[in-house]
Amino acid sequence: MAKQLFIAEKPSVAQEFARILKVQARRGDGYIESADTIVTWCVGHLVTMSYPEVYDEALKKWSLDTLPFLPVDFLYEVIPNVKKQFQTVSALLNREDVDTIYICTDSGREGEYIYRLVDEMAKVPAAKKRLRVWIDSQTEDEILRGIREAKPMSEYDNLSSSAYLRAKEDYLMGINFSRVLSLKYGYWLNQNFADKKWTSVSVGRVMTCVLGMVVAREWEIRNFVKTPFYRVLGTFALEGKTFQGEWKAVDGSHYYQSPHLYKENGFKEREQALALIDTLMQPEPSPAVIEKVEKKKERKNPPLLFNLAELQNHASKLFKISPDETLSVVQELYEKKLVTYPRTDARVLSSAVAKEIGKNLSGLQGYGLAVPYLTYISENRTYQGLEKTRYVNDKQITDHYAIIPTGQGLSALKSLGDIPAKMYEVIVRRFLSIFFPAAVYQKVNVTVQAERERFFTSSKVLLEEGFLPVTQYSFAKKKRAEEIDSAQKDADEDENFDLKEVLDLLKKGKSVDLTECHIKEGETSPPKRYNSGSMILAMENAGQLIEEEELRAQIKGSGIGTSATRAEILKKLFHIDYLNLNKKTQIITPTLKGELVCGIVRYSMPQMLSPKLTASWEKGLSGVADGEISEEEYIEKLNTFVRQMVGSAKAGDNRNKLNSFYQAAKQHYKDKPKRGQKKKK
Repeated sequence: MAKQLFIAEKPSVAQEFARILKVQARRGDGYIESADTIVTWCVGHLVTMSYPEVYDEALKKWSLDTLPFLPVDFLYEVIPNVKKQFQTVSALLNREDVDTIYICTDSGREGEYIYRLVDEMAKVPAAKKRLRVWIDSQTEDEILRGIREAKPMSEYDNLSSSAYLRAKEDYLMGINFSRVLSLKYGYWLNQNFADKKWTSVSVGRVMTCVLGMVVAREWEIRNFVKTPFYRVLGTFALEGKTFQGEWKAVDGSHYYQSPHLYKENGFKEREQALALIDTLMQPEPSPAVIEKVEKKKERKNPPLLFNLAELQNHASKLFKISPDETLSVVQELYEKKLVTYPRTDARVLSSAVAKEIGKNLSGLQGYGLAVPYLTYISENRTYQGLEKTRYVNDKQITDHYAIIPTGQGLSALKSLGDIPAKMYEVIVRRFLSIFFPAAVYQKVNVTVQAERERFFTSSKVLLEEGFLPVTQYSFAKKKRAEEIDSAQKDADEDENFDLKEVLDLLKKGKSVDLTECHIKEGETSPPKRYNSGSMILAMENAGQLIEEEELRAQIKGSGIGTSATRAEILKKLFHIDYLNLNKKTQIITPTLKGELVCGIVRYSMPQMLSPKLTASWEKGLSGVADGEISEEEYIEKLNTFVRQMVGSAKAGDNRNKLNSFYQAAKQHYKDKPKRGQKKKK
């Protein structure tokens, strides 16, 4: 009797498939089998790319003479510590009684790559039927739908090609660039901070670019010079009440486009601000009149849904946890059927999901915190027409839609730890908020004219809370009103004043008394260091750093790395001591080692520090996925690039520049004793 084989990415997922498929018979070592069905699993990657020495033993020794290393046919091998499970999976794939293989690895590029490597290494006969299961959650309905609608594996060949090429790209750049820079500058690097004979330089297409972003930000902070500026505020009296306004040098002012200005609302020197005050107040205050009063309502819509990057940033602020910890938590929620697939770049839903959204809402009736909001949604039928809102857009979805609660798996809530339970609440509240109206503010802008000068004042008052109460977390320490105010604080640079007392008195053409002018001193602030959350967002939005419009558009939506790899990239940079992470604040800073490596790359192959490189390769991968570029074309371009970079690095000698670089950098780091040395008392 012919059997069907289901292969998942990890044991826990396989067990869920087995339960749903009612595979309850014989349990083998690494698989579960019934009369007509077998379920097995990978344990993440079972196969990996071979090191150069597998190609040629002589390549085990690093040498400039053997670079660049550019194999024609790439070699792969089974990872030693999972060899037993690979043998199990391989045997099952090749069993004569298995005629159909359901590929149930994670629905994304990486999941595709994991299975294809196993399929290739196991030499599965071409005659076997292979079907790809693509799902967005671990719920029973979704798994059954995915199996029912499974497509031939061949339909994902382009995705597979893209995955293979991305891996080859990272492999070739990592091995060649790390080796050539290590051989050229490893001893120099060692001399400055370590006590070993030689220190390697680790370089990666994505990793080095991220390191460069952090170091560049640190240089900006170091080189920043605070600039004081002096703003002039006026106090106006109207029928026994007062309000304030800020002077600005707009068209018509004595100071319009003056070189003494810091922007339009301040002076570079205190003396200039005092001179303005003297002009307005001496020998007596200038007559003033209300020139303009603008009253308008502003609407603030609920934010878009969470993708992984946005959730990682949010969790960093709320819980002070790193991106990889956030991914681990939301992965747990996914495997317990509570939320949809976490490794997504989309912040919207598909139209198909929108039509069935009632199932998600209905399921949340068992979640106590959601009940009051669900009542409102039900009574007002705000779920109707969701597909016509900004929260649904098929064009903005690649592999998966935004992270939302499934409405299922609620029995697992009791077993969740503190952070996972709070994370679930965060996801639920963001989801529910899109079914509520916008918050409405009353904004008033007032212009007061005194001689040729103008003062501006504005006020913003919350009229209708709309969705805001939905987004207030039960675990928040602040009072609800404070939380709402803080979350929705106006981001405008303009000063906001309280106009409540005089709001009804403000009329165009009305005279007011200028009773006082005073100086408000400020100073420019340096750029903020990245924290673990903002770093993830910066990686996602790296296209903003690119001048070329075409490349900027290409990287938009994918950025540096992928939703599945960004947290791991940061984790590696911390592990190899190129970056530091303050676990309490989640602030990221470079180490001296990381900064020196950045200097080495800067003088040898500066392209590796720019997101422009990533954008160009992403464009090529998209071309392969769309069938516009062949794999052969892509590999040729990649090989040419590697040859050029290695050749340039081999020919150069940047030690003199690096010595100067080191002298400039080391003063910003506390001396650390070398191994075997004691700290000075």
